[in-house]
Amino acid sequence: MKGKRQQVVLLSGLSGAGKSVALRALEDLGYFCIDNLPVPLLAQTTALLDEDGYPRIAIGIDMRSSHSFGLFPAHYEALTELDIDLRLLFLEANDETLIKRFSETRRAHPLANGKLTIPESVTLEREMLGDFAHLAHRIDSSDLSANQLRSWVREFVALDRSKLTLIFESFGFKHGLPLDADFVFDVRCLPNPHYDPVLRPLTGKDQPVIDFLEREPRVGQYLTHVLGFLERWLPEFDRDHRSYVTVAIGCTGGQHRSVYLTEQLGKHFALQRQVLVRHREQFPHS
Repeated sequence: MKGKRQQVVLLSGLSGAGKSVALRALEDLGYFCIDNLPVPLLAQTTALLDEDGYPRIAIGIDMRSSHSFGLFPAHYEALTELDIDLRLLFLEANDETLIKRFSETRRAHPLANGKLTIPESVTLEREMLGDFAHLAHRIDSSDLSANQLRSWVREFVALDRSKLTLIFESFGFKHGLPLDADFVFDVRCLPNPHYDPVLRPLTGKDQPVIDFLEREPRVGQYLTHVLGFLERWLPEFDRDHRSYVTVAIGCTGGQHRSVYLTEQLGKHFALQRQVLVRHREQFPHS
């Protein structure tokens, strides 16, 4: 294929974390999608599709091909030497969510084989996929709706891979820590708009909540300290050739304080870096 480089998305993750949803989202975006391709066929398949004129392809790799998954690091290294736009996306979720999804659908886990329980299979798969996860852009789908996941996948493939992407994500501690975070900042120590009945149904993107938080000196101090920390250490990630850094900001419910600070951090760094802003928890009017 001549002209623009072929874009190749390698999609993997834990069984039950939403790979089928993500692959369908990529298909809707015009990607030629292949699911459950054995790892040794990666380079050959990519080259053949490039010759046949497929500019964007997405390949699902998971534990259904567990006999060849251990070969992934070597075959991935070979792909990085090709003149392609190569992206890795890894979907994960917490154990409780994965176990619940398998129980509700009554599907068998691909590693169960009639010998392992679902929790044992989930633990084993997480260990087996560890080498893939640290190379990839990770999305924790534990508390995401299918629409949210599709939206985050669309954002991922639209990124400029030549730049480090800084992801700011708000969340609520009562719903659990995000698995995809590189840094976690706890803002539960700051004044909480939740206790004002007028502000309670709003979010940190609404002006009355913004006004409330900006009147509080501690909020500004906290924001300044986080900005200073990130300004100091992000250049080290650049030198380490990292593609993505996820900064999670958490308050109790993920609705007011974390959303406000996430928005402010995103606006600040968007002036100089490639930024994604995400709010994990669902809001009635988001």
